[in-house]
Amino acid sequence: MRIGAADRDSWRDTAYTDRSFVTRVSGVHADDADPGNRAIGAPTSSATLPSLLVSMFQHARIIDGMHVLDVGTGSGYGTAVLAARLGGDRVTSIDVDPYLVAPAEERLDRAGYRPIVRTLDATGPLDGEWDRIIATVSVRPIPTSWLAALRPGGRLVTSIAGAGLLLTADRTPDGGAEGRIEWDRAGFMTTRTGLDYPPELVDRIEVARTAEGEHVAAGRFPVVNVMEAWDLWSMLGVTAPGIDHDYREGCDTRTAIMAHPDGSWTRAVEAPDGQVTVHQGGPRRLWDLLDAIRTRWLREGHLPVNGAHAMVAPDGAITRRRGRWSTTIAD
Repeated sequence: MRIGAADRDSWRDTAYTDRSFVTRVSGVHADDADPGNRAIGAPTSSATLPSLLVSMFQHARIIDGMHVLDVGTGSGYGTAVLAARLGGDRVTSIDVDPYLVAPAEERLDRAGYRPIVRTLDATGPLDGEWDRIIATVSVRPIPTSWLAALRPGGRLVTSIAGAGLLLTADRTPDGGAEGRIEWDRAGFMTTRTGLDYPPELVDRIEVARTAEGEHVAAGRFPVVNVMEAWDLWSMLGVTAPGIDHDYREGCDTRTAIMAHPDGSWTRAVEAPDGQVTVHQGGPRRLWDLLDAIRTRWLREGHLPVNGAHAMVAPDGAITRRRGRWSTTIAD
């Protein structure tokens, strides 16, 4: 069974014009915001590129007869593709936001697909077992409920929160999983347990925007938009997880802000003449960590995170190893 051209156009229009794109910003649904108001906060959903979904499905190695858990229903497009491939009775799709789930289920029904669609926190207990778990949300570490829900030999495909890394791993007899960090790039919003992300994320960035640094120095490298520099972002995300980023350009200046829940923060400003001033505060020097990664990249010509061997422990901790480099992310 295949999705026809009319269906493809419908899902495309839905993804970018309906409430599947950005649903909540700072506690208010975008649909309900006053006209002309500028939303401040972290969007809670976005449309996944169809090409990325196809890539993830390919990495999952789906074959006839499998049962698949689709984590992150969104517009329902990916769920429809899975249902077209396997049949609706073999696809379960979950999302934490009922504002997304209800219209997605309606779209699926209109398109003739009848998968199981639930409003559910993906990081909590899961009622069922599946051959494949494919997540269009990012996690760190892997939820233990996912490992428990994978059938023997089952495979999960997900991205690691705070990094543009796609993880594929097959369940091992000890209840963990083993696989690799793929060379493909994938960045998704992180899982959440409520309708919005905690406001502390925005607060940390805003504090760093104007604070006077405990340590102020000239920067060694130009200011970079870390989240657009995939390799830098990924390497920093696994060696110093939990950093939030903000980047802005204006008036011939470039400003990058980094903030961490432990109170560490940095603000790097590049002036029109190319001079960079870095303000840093808190227990760690975040910009120094980034500079160390950039220095390694220049010295060695690559970063070891992509293509790394990945081991997922039964408690969800992820250990990556490539050559003599290794790092572990746990709770």
